[in-house]
Amino acid sequence: MLTGKQKRHLRSLAHHLKPIFQVGKGSTNDHLIRHIEEALEVRELIKVSVLNNCLDDPKDIGEELAERSGAELAQVIGKTIVLYKESRENKQIVLPRK
Repeated sequence: MLTGKQKRHLRSLAHHLKPIFQVGKGSTNDHLIRHIEEALEVRELIKVSVLNNCLDDPKDIGEELAERSGAELAQVIGKTIVLYKESRENKQIVLPRK
């Protein structure tokens, strides 16, 4: 579980990132989750955008993606989701202490 200070730090790092995945009208699926897990292992911090043709709530999608991929939900703002998961092999981000 991330603290508020850690979430703020991650949001500041994610500000300049571009979304690398999009969730469309098909919503989430196992294929998308697997790709998100792989991307999180390489990058640790990613953005996912929710397209306008997706009828699901972005907050619900963010919670589902975080839960199914084992990541932490750092932020949902508008239709953009920020996910963080500490990498086993490629540790790059140092979080502030709890």
